[in-house]
Amino acid sequence: MEATKPITVYCIRKLVFVQTLLMLLVFSAKGQNIGIKSNLLYDVTSTFNIGMEVGFAPKWTLELPVNYNPWSFPKNRKLKHWGVQPEARYWFCERFIGHFIGLHGIVGGYNVGGLKMFGIDEHRYDGNLYGGGVSYGYQWLFNKRWSMEATVGVGYVFLDHAKFPCGTCEAKIGDFTKSWFGPTKAGISLIYIIR
Repeated sequence: MEATKPITVYCIRKLVFVQTLLMLLVFSAKGQNIGIKSNLLYDVTSTFNIGMEVGFAPKWTLELPVNYNPWSFPKNRKLKHWGVQPEARYWFCERFIGHFIGLHGIVGGYNVGGLKMFGIDEHRYDGNLYGGGVSYGYQWLFNKRWSMEATVGVGYVFLDHAKFPCGTCEAKIGDFTKSWFGPTKAGISLIYIIR
């Protein structure tokens, strides 16, 4: 049985909406630095991701990354998820170089299970998450157009999900919620600066 809250066309529409907002942000940010980025840690997990960061004041930027993973793996293992994690950043020196701190939000959906390496091998969880946190990062400028950043963040996440046995046709065990404090962000991103 497929999940009761699947990653559906509705979720994809949310991502398209967010990408449209990103494009509007690009066209309205005349004379501002704009960076397009990909989180290499997401790439390792086969998760599609793209982010945009726009400077809106001398030491402030707004980042809006989105990610989507539609894959199921053999033996009914799943790592399906989507997410949006907007962040306002304050740069200690100047935008897009050096140290920064950030305040981020999190919204997403997931359908995960059968992944022994993550400690979720006996059940499948299908639901949504919401939260936010603070982050710290550093960005290295390679040249006028290319840079790389490392960032980590901690905060609070509220999880609302249905729990299933890991079989393909098993009945739902129940609906659960969970509050979690801990890491909320990790990234090693490759960035291309447009302006």
